[in-house]
Amino acid sequence: MPGRNPAERVDTVVVGGGAAGLAVGWQLRRRGRAFVILDSAARVGDSWRERYDCLRLFTPAAFCGLPGLSVPLPASAHPDKDEIADYLEEYAKRFELPVRSGVAVTAHRWENGVHRIEAGGTRIEAARLIVATGACSRPVIPGFAAQLDPAIRHLHSARYRRPADLRPGPVLVVGAGTAGADIALDLASGHEVWLSGRPTGRVPLAVVRSAAVRRLYGVRVPPGGLGSVLTGRLLRRGSPLRWQTEADLTAAGIRRVPRTAGVRHGRPLLADGRVLDVANVVWCTGLRPDLGWLTPGAVGPDGRPAHRHGISTTVPSLGFVGMPFQHTFASGFLGGMSDDAEHVVRRLS
Repeated sequence: MPGRNPAERVDTVVVGGGAAGLAVGWQLRRRGRAFVILDSAARVGDSWRERYDCLRLFTPAAFCGLPGLSVPLPASAHPDKDEIADYLEEYAKRFELPVRSGVAVTAHRWENGVHRIEAGGTRIEAARLIVATGACSRPVIPGFAAQLDPAIRHLHSARYRRPADLRPGPVLVVGAGTAGADIALDLASGHEVWLSGRPTGRVPLAVVRSAAVRRLYGVRVPPGGLGSVLTGRLLRRGSPLRWQTEADLTAAGIRRVPRTAGVRHGRPLLADGRVLDVANVVWCTGLRPDLGWLTPGAVGPDGRPAHRHGISTTVPSLGFVGMPFQHTFASGFLGGMSDDAEHVVRRLS
């Protein structure tokens, strides 16, 4: 278009400056590539800082490090969200990764063998594009939430920080996976809490910390769409509990109830027909990728990328890092970022 500034040209654009994007940056740096990392957050690590205050990883620090730098904690320690955020910020500084913070990508087109990207009022053209925004960018809230009485305070777990965010009175936590149990326990000392949803099972911490699980991290997901099957199952059932047990929830006075099926007269309606009179609802109902800005054909009807082990099957020179089960059983976890980044950068090279 006449009058527009010329586009900046680089070899590779990485979208997302979290753990996945930084792991990709490390791989590109050691290969001597010209690249930029675009991140919408104001500061490296903010995607972790902005999570709920009581969040502590169930994965030991020994399994959380990115290539070239371990998490500065004892190997068996379980980092909290701020420790991971500070680690990521230090990682970007240590390896002088070119992160451009506060830059949101708004559009992308694959045209004439070039990735054309609109971001922060600037245009960038690249031979390769790697999307590292992960699978948890857009909160999922049931459509019937809009029918709740305006007097009920309701918010998604992605917006919840601490009990002070809620109004006095009973709370319904919808979604009984890890986040739901975390938040229910966080609220139980000051509120009457109902936890809605079927049990998701539990993986004891002894198993999480075991050498067998560490070996599983490196096992590749077989071809044939198993990754999509496993991802779909995880999203349908919710993440199994790690820290918490059913006994912990009961001891805290948390009441288990069936799934939340809708709204009746402005109040949450349970699948068994009960209507709960609550002052607050916290939706722990999952997150999805936010990839609508990608060029047509890059994303399937379900909003997830069309890829095979992180390499797009529909758009040339396009890769993804940070998606669950994309390459190994550790994909999507901090401990799997290194292998995924190496695989995608090597394949796109």
